[in-house]
Amino acid sequence: MAVTKWIVDPTHSEVQFKIKHLVISTITGSFKNFEGGATSDLNNFENAEIHFSLDVSSIDTNVEMRDAHLRSADFFDAEQYPHITFQSNYFHQVKGDNYKLSGLLTLKGITKPIELDAEYGGAEKDANGNTRIGFEVEGRLSRQEFGLNYMQLTDSGGLVIGEDVKLIANIQLVKQP
Repeated sequence: MAVTKWIVDPTHSEVQFKIKHLVISTITGSFKNFEGGATSDLNNFENAEIHFSLDVSSIDTNVEMRDAHLRSADFFDAEQYPHITFQSNYFHQVKGDNYKLSGLLTLKGITKPIELDAEYGGAEKDANGNTRIGFEVEGRLSRQEFGLNYMQLTDSGGLVIGEDVKLIANIQLVKQP
């Protein structure tokens, strides 16, 4: 089996998250700095190995005060846990361009399995002759399972922030020579 290595192109990729605020609206944030890659069979992404790392200090919700709070020990504790990492266990085609991506997510020192949906966007050569492929990856996680236990309540007793976090990543990978 011929092996192909790919790296994430961060200038053509993005990693976002969404969480409910006051359970009435959604806040969107992103991580500006990340890296990752994949190793696959030359002609196929089935069973590819995929790895990814996010720089927690690069969190951005367009509100600096909120971002500073998210980097604090109340949430991500970026000083003690500077990275969120993912290492795949399997990557399997479900139907057509749809895949299941399963692996281990490590967030705030806690490692748990997670399953994500991935949609293959296609392959194309860029102006320099490099082969690029794209995937959109989505999934959900329970923030409390990863030690994000901030539980401020509203005056009416509801949660200020929701329990489930939606993850969305649009990833472009560049084939390595």
